Amino acid sequence: QVQLVESGGDLVQAGGALRLSCVASVRTVYTVFMGWFRQAPGKEREWLAGIYKGSGRTSYADSVKGRFTISKDNAKNTVYLQMNSLKPEDTGTYYCAAGTEYTGISEAARYTYWGQGTQVTVSA
Repeated sequence: QVQLVESGGDLVQAGGALRLSCVASVRTVYTVFMGWFRQAPGKEREWLAGIYKGSGRTSYADSVKGRFTISKDNAKNTVYLQMNSLKPEDTGTYYCAAGTEYTGISEAARYTYWGQGTQVTVSA
């Protein structure tokens, strides 16, 4: 069983930056990709970014492209989400997740393991 633990959420002013971390409790041998999602109050969970464990290839939602960067450290079983130029609409609970399939990096249904989430609040 893989456990994912996010950290780094905080209250920040618009225009500020945060870096989220996601640590896997065990070596994610069968993980193909990792991703970050966001859920704002009253809204559905939204995929933000994904990274392939092997190649390091990344993919982003249009809403965060150019502002957010996903990266990984396989040796530390950790995935990061660097968030710059934050906006109030970036407020929400941020989740990391791990997928074991080879397609669907942007689809929540393709992810097998999920963290508990970390709260990010961006004030105007």
